[in-house]
Amino acid sequence: MFNIVLVEPEIPQNTGNISRTCACTGAALHIVKPMGFEITDAKLKRAGLDYWDKLNLTYYENLNEFFERNAGGRFFYLSKKASKRYTDAEYRDGDFLVFGKETKGLPEYVVFDNPDTALRIPMAAGLRSLNLSNTVALVLYEALRQTGFAGLS
Repeated sequence: MFNIVLVEPEIPQNTGNISRTCACTGAALHIVKPMGFEITDAKLKRAGLDYWDKLNLTYYENLNEFFERNAGGRFFYLSKKASKRYTDAEYRDGDFLVFGKETKGLPEYVVFDNPDTALRIPMAAGLRSLNLSNTVALVLYEALRQTGFAGLS
């Protein structure tokens, strides 16, 4: 099982779509607070539809708590500031795929302190970013492809 980590997500529809992707792939979802919405937000529920009861979801008060509770994990950090492409990584079951908030991404120190595991998605020059839920799906499915889509039919 892969682990999707959202650090301070801001847009409920993105988190709802990501939760649905996690439920459909068996990935666990980790949400690092603060969030830009309430988990009861109707937009969040609508995007996740009826998959909430099938989701493995854990909340953390901050990034320090996340790292403390998941010490020893393998972490990949997605950022437009990384130099390594997401397809260059060799993923393994249990990896944590860490994504930052929609407006600012991950804290710079996380990316720059981990150059070997900081990853980017190639895109046209001059454009800001892909949608967060699309980015999560892209990277998660590459990790699943590399591991033979284990447990999925």
